[in-house]
Amino acid sequence: RPCIYRWSATQQSILRDQCDLGIRFLDLRIAKKPAGSSKLFFAHGIYTLMTVKEALGELDTWLDAHPKEVVILSCSHFQSLTDEDHRHLVEFMISLFGRKLLSPQDVSTLRSCWSKGQQVIVAYDNQQVVQQHPELWSGIPYWYADSPDPKTVIDYLDAKIHQGRPDGFYVCGLNLTENAFYVFLHPLQSLRTMTMKALLPLLKWTAEQRPGPEGEGVNIVCCAFVG
Repeated sequence: RPCIYRWSATQQSILRDQCDLGIRFLDLRIAKKPAGSSKLFFAHGIYTLMTVKEALGELDTWLDAHPKEVVILSCSHFQSLTDEDHRHLVEFMISLFGRKLLSPQDVSTLRSCWSKGQQVIVAYDNQQVVQQHPELWSGIPYWYADSPDPKTVIDYLDAKIHQGRPDGFYVCGLNLTENAFYVFLHPLQSLRTMTMKALLPLLKWTAEQRPGPEGEGVNIVCCAFVG
């Protein structure tokens, strides 16, 4: 339905195009349709037309053409996936990316990654599966304010950062989220128009941040419709 699509679509570019635009963290919410097919898709209220295997295959081709680029794949949600689905998905990624995978045991410098051809970090938000596959990283914490108000989002992230950063990867989510009241007041808007209207303060906040291991250093910043 058009209304569902307007408030569910968070990105309009395929993975290859997102990488061309400079994105190196990919938030992949994976699901299986309830109709009985074994194929996996990305989902955020609606399913993508392209399957997970097709999209990751395109990404692998892009990485072949850009040997000095490193991407982080954050796999999560896993709606309706069975243990068998998890096994097939992980085995597919290990087979597809092969020596490109950087495991948690291989943490090193970017130059070392280049020399070894390591280009892909796969974070998998299912600890039982992670424990069975040393190639996988644990799920990445995603700080998410769950609000349509950019000021609320910024205040939430500032408070979280002030508490101190986690030891590993973590995401500051600049995503705005509609609620029923907001949709009722803005019937002709969409998630995209809501995001674009609020982009200026979100980008200003991002420009003020600094990366690094210090207590208030940011790590990954994520937003809908990047590019």
